[in-house]
Amino acid sequence: MRRSLFQNILWTLPAEVAHNIRMALLGVVGLIPSGKWWLRLCHAPQSKNLEREVFGIHFRNPVGLAAGFDPNGDRLEELAATGFGFVEIGSVVPRPQPGTPRPRIKRLRSSNSLIDNSGYPCRGLEYILNNLRQRGSYARELVIGCNIGHLTASHREDSVKEYLRVFRNMYQYVDFFVINISCNTASKRFILRNREEIQQLIEPLFEFRRGQLDYRPILLKISPDLTKAEVDTIIDLLIETPLDGIEAVAGSIEMARKSPGAVTGALLTERAIEIVRYIAQRTDHNYPIIGSGGMMKPEDIRRMMEAGASLVALNTGIRENGFRLLKKATEAIATIDNKED
Repeated sequence: MRRSLFQNILWTLPAEVAHNIRMALLGVVGLIPSGKWWLRLCHAPQSKNLEREVFGIHFRNPVGLAAGFDPNGDRLEELAATGFGFVEIGSVVPRPQPGTPRPRIKRLRSSNSLIDNSGYPCRGLEYILNNLRQRGSYARELVIGCNIGHLTASHREDSVKEYLRVFRNMYQYVDFFVINISCNTASKRFILRNREEIQQLIEPLFEFRRGQLDYRPILLKISPDLTKAEVDTIIDLLIETPLDGIEAVAGSIEMARKSPGAVTGALLTERAIEIVRYIAQRTDHNYPIIGSGGMMKPEDIRRMMEAGASLVALNTGIRENGFRLLKKATEAIATIDNKED
């Protein structure tokens, strides 16, 4: 996919600087009269029949943004106008954390990938809640997911109550939750692999949800570095517990080798599609899957949907190719739907 002139200029800058410039400009456009109308005109998908009903929620199209793109929900209004089917905020943690010192995102130009060692910077639960309370008319129509992550400064044994605190406070403000069990934080790696650890984390969430009038779907976001047996454990949990789906996959720590951080981007494409296909086949396509990781061009997104994903979440693909990937992606998905018709 050829980059625009603006995207080529951003390509010459450090990855995090380029992303911050994009988000700042997006905010400026949102302040201009008719700016959000212009965003919709330029970028919103035009293909018809893209609506989806997934885990009981209506999505205007199946292409969204993964956590990390707008972690604090600062640009929800503009991103909604741009036409995404959903946006995941986060990873949300209870207290503010700065992440690792800059520079912390490295471009692997030859492979169209990144090594992200940002450590999940987050302004904290209260800041994000304030953004959600003040969202405008565009964002109120947007499906919003909350990705809950591990607080760097906390001990592993404290993670259960911290995930629950975020879950309880965010419950009335978002549409679904993604529980991140593959966190490469600033000082340590928080990856849950065995059934007992994962159940200890998610059971309090199920218990809280049972006491609420409104139902919020809960998904697990998993690592691409899991073994087949570990993926099978996740699938068994999906089938045997009230989990609503899986998001596959997060960044790969193993692919980063000796570098701190996790690989995202094109190096992850095949592994992400492979895991989604395996989960879909093992579950007879009966459970929703959000496909993420390595979705860099329309062909990747088409293949991910054909592998069994119900929705696709972008991040690095938008960072490296710009918002026009959204429209191209939905056009590619529309070709699948047309073939099925």
